[in-house]
Amino acid sequence: MRRLYGAGTGHLLMMLVCLAGAAGAVALVADDPAWRVMLVWFLAAVVVHDLVLFPLYTGADRALSTVTRRRPPLGVPVVNHVRIPLLGAGLTFLMFLPGIIRQGEPFVLGASGLDQSPFLGRWLLLVAAMAVVSALVYAVRVLRPRSPDGEQQVVHGQREQRLGGEPVPDLPPRQ
Repeated sequence: MRRLYGAGTGHLLMMLVCLAGAAGAVALVADDPAWRVMLVWFLAAVVVHDLVLFPLYTGADRALSTVTRRRPPLGVPVVNHVRIPLLGAGLTFLMFLPGIIRQGEPFVLGASGLDQSPFLGRWLLLVAAMAVVSALVYAVRVLRPRSPDGEQQVVHGQREQRLGGEPVPDLPPRQ
């Protein structure tokens, strides 16, 4: 299979499931008179992502990785403690964007009786919470006492065992 398709059978099955899901989505909107508008928005999103957003966040991630490439003085890499909250902020921004810019406010007000004014504040609180949690996890990792054998975990005075029961071989200390 790998020689014909280029990947394993599981990958092929998942691709077929995804294509079936996409075909189902197309079948749902095929009767909608606004399908052309949806197609234009979808294609515009693909183009904006591939030509604008992807180079921006890839460049920012590469810059962050370059800055933090050297072993940090605290012994814990900071890159993922910055990367994860930023990813969460970006994804939640996309979710909250219509509410933040108050798109469709009359419809939301008519349907729910609520206005969209709290969206920005709630999104900012969510982003701040993600940053604080990430900073706390980083602080715990930095302040956590290390065993003299490096990163190897010792539980109840015994070294960690592998799944088969044999002990983990001694590893050289991290530098």
